[in-house]
Amino acid sequence: MKRFALASVTAAAALAALPNAALAHTFGAHDAGFVHGFMHPVGGWDHLLAMVAVGLWAAQRGGKALWALPTAFVGAMIGGGLLGLAGIDLPQVELGIVLSVVALGALIALQSRLPLLASAGVVALFAVFHGHAHGAEMPEAAQPLLYGLGFALSTALLHGAGIGAALSLRRFVEDRKGALALRGTGAVVGLAGVALLALG
Repeated sequence: MKRFALASVTAAAALAALPNAALAHTFGAHDAGFVHGFMHPVGGWDHLLAMVAVGLWAAQRGGKALWALPTAFVGAMIGGGLLGLAGIDLPQVELGIVLSVVALGALIALQSRLPLLASAGVVALFAVFHGHAHGAEMPEAAQPLLYGLGFALSTALLHGAGIGAALSLRRFVEDRKGALALRGTGAVVGLAGVALLALG
């Protein structure tokens, strides 16, 4: 438990040090490419929390969900990014992004056992909003393919971070306490989403 607490504090400190970390999505670089795309998901708490939460929920579910939920998110996010890049409007994108944080946190807190297909559908639905924001806010002079590869890879790594954190929790903390700690983490994520919603 001490190791987990130390890791949590370290992670929180690192996240707090991120520049423009509150709903900051646009970099506006003239030649934005892979690096800007890679940094985009970590440029706002809403994206960051949602993507890590997908990994946490996938690990909490276990089994096929470990790969199905992250895959559904990344695939749908790319689709949403193409919609945004093409200039196709999607209503209430920012609201959808913040609600994804609230909903994913709640699903973890409640230890939801939705069927796998339904779980992947929920994740994919929210991913479309995240992807649309990435695509719509892509700088005009960006290299679209490299930018897209960057944010897709960054997203996958954030999912992996969530999975790794949840699996480490299981390893270092007694099963019952570990499960409760994971649910508590979900509650914190959900509350953070509520705070972002209130601030928006």
